[in-house]
Amino acid sequence: MGKIIAIANQKGGVGKTTTTVNLAASLGVLEQKVLLVDADPQANATSGLGIEVESVEKGTYQVLEHTVKAREAIVKTNSPNVDIIPAHIDLVAIEIELVDRDQREYMLKTALDEIKADYDYIIIDCAPSLGLITVNALTTSDSVIIPIQCEYYALEGLGKLLNTIKSIQKIHNPELEIEGLLLTMYDSRLRLSNQVVAEVKKHFHNMVFKTIIQRNIRLGEAPSFGESIISYDATSRGAVNYINLAHEIIKNNSNDGQSN
Repeated sequence: MGKIIAIANQKGGVGKTTTTVNLAASLGVLEQKVLLVDADPQANATSGLGIEVESVEKGTYQVLEHTVKAREAIVKTNSPNVDIIPAHIDLVAIEIELVDRDQREYMLKTALDEIKADYDYIIIDCAPSLGLITVNALTTSDSVIIPIQCEYYALEGLGKLLNTIKSIQKIHNPELEIEGLLLTMYDSRLRLSNQVVAEVKKHFHNMVFKTIIQRNIRLGEAPSFGESIISYDATSRGAVNYINLAHEIIKNNSNDGQSN
C-alpha cells in the first residue's frame, strides 16, 4: 500500500512545487513507483514535468468532481517510474463547486483510495493557500512535508498551518503525521540562512529533515525545459540534495515499517 505525502505551506515561493517535482523524480530514480498529483491551479508541477497544461482534459479538477476516475486521469511522464495526475487553470473553480457537496473534504481521498495500492508514494503538490483543495489533500494524506525557506519571515504563517493540520487531525484525518520540515533556498554564505536553520532546529528538533535544499541556479532553470533537476542536471547540487531527501524519506519509512 502506497504512502500519500502532501507538500504544503500557504506561503508562496517556499519551494513547494520544486520539492514536489524533484522529490518525485528522485524517488523514481531510486526505483520507487510514484504518482504526482498536481493540486495547484497554477499547474506548475504539470508543466515542470513536460506536460502541456493547455492540453489537459482529464486532471485533478475532474477527479475532485468525480466525473473521471483517478486512474483515467493518470499521464505517464518522461521521468522514470513517475506518473502524474495533471492540473489545469480550471481547478481554481473547484473551491466554489464543491462548497455545497456532502463530504466535500473527502473527494480526493475517495478518488485516490482506488489507486493507492498501485504506487509506493503518491506526492501531492498543494496550492499556496489553506482552502478546500488543500484540506482535501491533507485529509487524504498519510503525512505532510512543510517546506520552509531560509529567508526573513521564514516562520511567518507556520503556526497557522500547524493549527490547520491539528484541525484536520481532529476532524477528518487522525492518522495524518508531519513527515518533516524541509529547509529550502539555503545559502551557507548568508548569516540569515544560518540563523533560520538554527532557529527552526531549536524549535522543532527531530521534525526537521537532515537534508537541506541549497539555493541552486540549475533548480530554477529545469522547469523552463519541462524537466526535473534529475533529468536536467543530475550532477548539480540541487539534484544531489533531492536524491539525499528521497533516501532520507525511504529510510524513515522503512524504519517505521520495522517498528510497527
